[in-house]
Amino acid sequence: MDPFAKIQLGNTGVAVPRLGLGTAPLSGMVLGDGLYGGTAHDEAVRIISRAQELGISYVDTAPLYGTGRAEARLGQSTYASADRDSFVVSTKIGRVLNPVHGRSSPEDDADGIGELIAINSWTRDDVHRSIEESLVRLNLDSVEIIYVHDPDVETYGENQALAEAFPALIELREQGVIKAIGCGMNEWQMPLIFIQRFDLDIILLAGRYTLLDHSGLAEFLPACVERDVKITVGGPYNSGILARDLSQPVTFNYEQAPDNLVNQARKLTDICVAHDVDLKAAALQFVLAHPAVATVVPGAQSTAELEQNISMVEQEIPAAMWSDMRAARLIPDDAPTPV
Repeated sequence: MDPFAKIQLGNTGVAVPRLGLGTAPLSGMVLGDGLYGGTAHDEAVRIISRAQELGISYVDTAPLYGTGRAEARLGQSTYASADRDSFVVSTKIGRVLNPVHGRSSPEDDADGIGELIAINSWTRDDVHRSIEESLVRLNLDSVEIIYVHDPDVETYGENQALAEAFPALIELREQGVIKAIGCGMNEWQMPLIFIQRFDLDIILLAGRYTLLDHSGLAEFLPACVERDVKITVGGPYNSGILARDLSQPVTFNYEQAPDNLVNQARKLTDICVAHDVDLKAAALQFVLAHPAVATVVPGAQSTAELEQNISMVEQEIPAAMWSDMRAARLIPDDAPTPV
């Protein structure tokens, strides 16, 4: 599979490669019992710049990631000085960042932003504010894709998204300020409501369609195919369980993985080993085989992981491996697999 092959997002004029880069692990943010290890500024900028050198032409970020640090680090990487037509950036609305008074100032901060705190908001005014402030941190004049981020984390989030955030983004898309819009969430139920209500282009679905978690397959992904809504798969390794040594404690959905999922991951691993395939290669290529899925954006905490993600998409996988996974009832019979 070619990690650099491009998929068009409807009639938006935006094309994304099969493999992009997620920046949450490069934000200094720590989640899930140390899942993200707080990558330092210089190392994060170096890894992001290496992605640009390797030809990765889609980077996803968000104000939430490190409360502005992921965006700032992307803005200090070589992407900021690259030909703007050579890459696509997505960021998100849903959190506005306020300074924490009395703490580090932008002048004293390697990321140049000081200490910030995220406030959850999906109002029209905060959509505009969030995008404007993201562009400053990104050191860019525009971004191609804006996702409505996690409106499920507040009881008022869904209503604000429906009444204010999506209408505001639709206006910006009509004005040509942005090219593609959607939402980024860790569930499929609310995004299903959104694609039924609005003309959306792309959904970032994190963790709900993976080699281990097929919950988005039966209802949500067919609805996306029907409406020509493309999917960015986030969290293809389910926050670690599909990418780490299973003899040690591992995480699923940013928490310690339960025994039943660890056992399921071990069975997947055994089949991969029998076919001389890396589990991470199976994880990435499985999701990319679905016709709704345009791209996958795994994170990386080192240049070695970054380069490994490329090689995992390129790895040859025999059809017999997928047949064995189906026979063992580890993947659904109707889940598409690479041909």
